[in-house]
Amino acid sequence: MGTMINTYLKDFISGYSIEVIPKTVAKTESFGDILPKSTRVYLAHLQDADITEMVPAAKRLNDEGFTVMPHIPARVIKNKAMLGDWLSMYQNEAGVDEALLIAGGSPKPIGDYDSSIKLIESGLFDLAGFKRLHIAGHPEGNKDIDPDGEIKNVSEALSWKQEFSKRTDAEMAIATQFCFDANVVKKWMDDIKDDGIDIPIHIGIAGPAKLQTLLKFSIECGIGSSMKVLTRRAKDITKLLLPYEPTQVLKELAEYKAKDPKFNIEQVHFFPFGGVKQTSDWVREILND
Repeated sequence: MGTMINTYLKDFISGYSIEVIPKTVAKTESFGDILPKSTRVYLAHLQDADITEMVPAAKRLNDEGFTVMPHIPARVIKNKAMLGDWLSMYQNEAGVDEALLIAGGSPKPIGDYDSSIKLIESGLFDLAGFKRLHIAGHPEGNKDIDPDGEIKNVSEALSWKQEFSKRTDAEMAIATQFCFDANVVKKWMDDIKDDGIDIPIHIGIAGPAKLQTLLKFSIECGIGSSMKVLTRRAKDITKLLLPYEPTQVLKELAEYKAKDPKFNIEQVHFFPFGGVKQTSDWVREILND
């Protein structure tokens, strides 16, 4: 059975995507030495980032043969003209025709857009010929959207995007926040399936990293009950100094998918908190095992 699960795991994580920030791009001599060719690389737009550093980073990744998907955070975009400029720069200067549409980390919008729905309604992605649009998913809810801890607003937004996915030519997927518990993911997927959501899911997974690093990012990102996986580990003195590896959660999700062809995870998306190389080396080790 162990060999079978390893086969499931290899199938499940091959063709993964990964997230980087412009600073990582600037510091990395060659991504071709680290990542498989054509890997989709999400380019995170942090709150204080400037488009003038985002676009060159996207161009560099594109030039190295990767599929680049920049974040487009609604709340830092002033108006339609600014959004149009961004899309034009990404397309004309960096060869980008994909984007992850998010509300963004800012508590308040600085302009006309406060959500990914508003970005979609602008019609500019369609006009610019963007071929693929990803949206965010939150297996443990999102306090920015549902401050009371419920999932009502998140669910309504997903239903709206489901309808949009049926009438657009752009390919769509839900890229999720990272989560440490396969059962939490499965319950969320069952719930959105019951709501009629069938957009493919690219499941967010934290790559191998120090426990303290993951706890820090988990708190910053508002990770919910699945963080117990980390806190339980932190109490075990024998594991405290060992890096966390996402083997267990991935094995369980891979097994779910192998048993149920309708289990809607299309791909794994890694958040490389321990570094892009550490994550890619870890994946390569599993694939070559």
